[in-house]
Amino acid sequence: MFCISFSKAVHFTLVAACDANSATYRRFNDGKRSVDFVLAYNGEDLDEEAANKRKIFEANLMREGIELEYYKEQWVHFIKLHAPPDVLHRYAEVLKIKMPLKPIPGQEQIIAETTLELKSWFTRMCRSLFSSVQLNTDVFPDREQRIHMEFAQKYLELYDKEHPNYFDPSTRYSIIDFVMQRQHFEQGEEKADNLGIEKLVEDGVYLCAYTLHDKDRRGELLKEWASIRKWKNLQPLDYVKDYFGAKVALYFAWLGFYTHMLMPVSVLGIFFFLYGFVTWSSDPISQDICNDNETIMCPQCDKGCNFWRLNETCTSSKFNYLIDNKMTVVFAFVMAIWSVIYLELWKRYSAGLVHRWGLTGFNHHVEHPRPQYLAKVSQSKRLSKKLGEAKTLDPDVPFWSIKFWPNFTSYSIMVLFICISVIAISAIIIYRMAQRASHSILANENTMTYKIMVLPITAGFLDLIVISILDLVYSSLAVRLTNYEYCRTQTEYDESLTIKNYVFQFVNYYSSLFYIAFFKGKFVGYPSKYNRIFSFRQEECNPGGCLMELCVQLVIIMVGKQAVNAIVEMLIPYLMRTAKELNQNYGWFKRHSEQKLVPSTNQFTEDFNLLPAENNSLYAEYLEMVIQYGFITLFSLAFPLAPLLALINNVIELRLDAIKMLRFVRRPVGMRARDIGVWHSIMTVLTHIAVASSAMIIAFSTNFIPKLVYKATHDDPELNGYLNFTMAAFYTKDFETDTLLNVSATANVTECYYTEFRNNAWEPNPYKRPVVYWKILTARLAFIVIYQNIITMLQGILRWAVPDVSGRLLKRIKRENFLLREHIIEFEKRQAQELTQTQLQSQQQQQQQQTVGSEPEDLLRQRLNGNNNNNSNNKNAAGDSSTTYV
Repeated sequence: MFCISFSKAVHFTLVAACDANSATYRRFNDGKRSVDFVLAYNGEDLDEEAANKRKIFEANLMREGIELEYYKEQWVHFIKLHAPPDVLHRYAEVLKIKMPLKPIPGQEQIIAETTLELKSWFTRMCRSLFSSVQLNTDVFPDREQRIHMEFAQKYLELYDKEHPNYFDPSTRYSIIDFVMQRQHFEQGEEKADNLGIEKLVEDGVYLCAYTLHDKDRRGELLKEWASIRKWKNLQPLDYVKDYFGAKVALYFAWLGFYTHMLMPVSVLGIFFFLYGFVTWSSDPISQDICNDNETIMCPQCDKGCNFWRLNETCTSSKFNYLIDNKMTVVFAFVMAIWSVIYLELWKRYSAGLVHRWGLTGFNHHVEHPRPQYLAKVSQSKRLSKKLGEAKTLDPDVPFWSIKFWPNFTSYSIMVLFICISVIAISAIIIYRMAQRASHSILANENTMTYKIMVLPITAGFLDLIVISILDLVYSSLAVRLTNYEYCRTQTEYDESLTIKNYVFQFVNYYSSLFYIAFFKGKFVGYPSKYNRIFSFRQEECNPGGCLMELCVQLVIIMVGKQAVNAIVEMLIPYLMRTAKELNQNYGWFKRHSEQKLVPSTNQFTEDFNLLPAENNSLYAEYLEMVIQYGFITLFSLAFPLAPLLALINNVIELRLDAIKMLRFVRRPVGMRARDIGVWHSIMTVLTHIAVASSAMIIAFSTNFIPKLVYKATHDDPELNGYLNFTMAAFYTKDFETDTLLNVSATANVTECYYTEFRNNAWEPNPYKRPVVYWKILTARLAFIVIYQNIITMLQGILRWAVPDVSGRLLKRIKRENFLLREHIIEFEKRQAQELTQTQLQSQQQQQQQQTVGSEPEDLLRQRLNGNNNNNSNNKNAAGDSSTTYV
């Protein structure tokens, strides 16, 4: 165990002290009761009102049965909390927590039948083949499976109290947190705005409230899970669930599953990319461009740009072929099918996890209202009359009269920021147009490849900076907007925050890519009639197409965002923790010069220096990964190696997230969950959008459709004349700009070419759209419709063929429910029989007591009768006795 010291002279003394007090390192002073929660406050704060609130709040906790112990050896005073079994049992029933039962007769047969097929040969084969990625069973042994049931006090003896999941730490912490969130801290009338630990922390009454890390389990997780060296190993999800709760464990399970699913498409992406290299020399378009020394292209700007030769784009056209070839459509098709398979298999996989953790029937309807929601409702004048005297009840808040305006305002501001994001992206597009108009910024004007590569790269980095700034501003604003709404439960709050944030992030991150894919070079016009924005000519694609620039922009934004997030996620927590430790050790920011700081000697003083764990801390992690999922589904056909980059990032990201949560952040309160929430719905919508996006990119940004039309209308299967087919000639005398006329006169150029499907200058109706243009447009639209329908139909078939829950698991759940009902019925019968026997025994005892109690009275009667009739025989005595009794 590690002890922080001020100097080497004190170090060994502190270590010895730590060893001596190891029994109380994270326990009460008796060394037996564990510290389940910690409250910290400033011991030098003389505010009587705050002290009175703490006194009332702590008294209410003790009234609930929570045991408290104080630690006041430094300026930060700590209150250790412990929940005894009776409190855990009481609130486990209130919260409907499912607990593992003792083995039920017949349970082993159900488990064996549902896992027999896999364990017989498949599991053994997989373990032997992938032994290097298996968990260390000495540290994380396999757990025996149990049937779970909602806790009920009357069935207490049925639960397996020795099972690791029976009140695991995350469950204990969640129960105590539930209790603290609903305790009042003011005398008099109890209102919704004077309760809850969050309100006390917000008002500064307490500095913080947090749970404690477990040094032993934490060390095992750091060694076997939260380590870059273990990047290829499986995750101990059961133990992560016990340590952090089901909500955090489901995030890591999803991230691991998503990472594994990226492996096959990453391999395919490598093959498709290598196909471009292998067939590089067979591309007729790039060959024609590189071998063409005569074709003169029209200037790409109005001022400062000269005519240029087509072969100057030789290098860029070759690179463009790497991502725009025969395999582009195949890769898009593979990604569309993969996305549906991934989502469906995740639902099956998560269903198994949730069943194993006893959360199958859990949903947000079981959740209790947020204290912040109750406080907001109690402060509403409109609802004050409706609440009446029942202020502790959960009120019914009408939507149109109460909820509508907060929601409308919140989403209106979201739309405003979306417009700001679109304006910012438009400004970058205008910047690119202005850059085109000034060749001096682009260095050597004769190096066309340099121009084609430098401008997208500089604009891409500028776009990344703007996106990051808008992301930072809106993320903090979205939290305030969500707080303004009436979100009843924590799930509703998280979903509202997620939807607002993701809609904005979707526009913020993808708008520049959509511009390049769907708009750039599509509405340029022609030399004598260019379409302009703020007097600037629109950007043109190079003769090979815009797909190469889309690839460059995708790589910059995707890789740049992930790199920035990885640095920020690890560097900022590390620096903040280091600053806190230095402040704790050396007192750089002491409030008083005479204040003496005590080094950390136990778990709760060490964890005090860590970053606080927030309820929505996983939001940023999910957002980063779902945005990445959008990159690879919406635009990966522009760069087949995008899944590989995502795979490499996720392998590192998973371990970095684990390290961050174990080393730099306080242990979060365990929360129940049965899925990843609204994020699955977002990815489902993204999958549908990706089909349309891929179809439109193939139709309008690649050469796939023009090549098909060219082959259908020309007897040229080798595409030798395709390059000339995609360009049109222009007479320089028809320039309307004087600058271009002077340039053409100086260069003695009478005609130039531009990339468009238009009539040549010498043809009838010069510069007008030819019939082939409308054929190509019709083919593009037809392809979009056909492609979308085929992919949508296949996706629907896959969703139907792959059920959300496997048949084996459904069968097991049904049989377990039946077995559980029978077990409860048998238990009730035994209880009824025992009760009946107890009643019979008590009746017999009462009869015996009555019989024993009646004997002295009879003897007394006989004795009295005998005294009155001394000369009578027994028969007469009996008769006289009877007569006398009556």
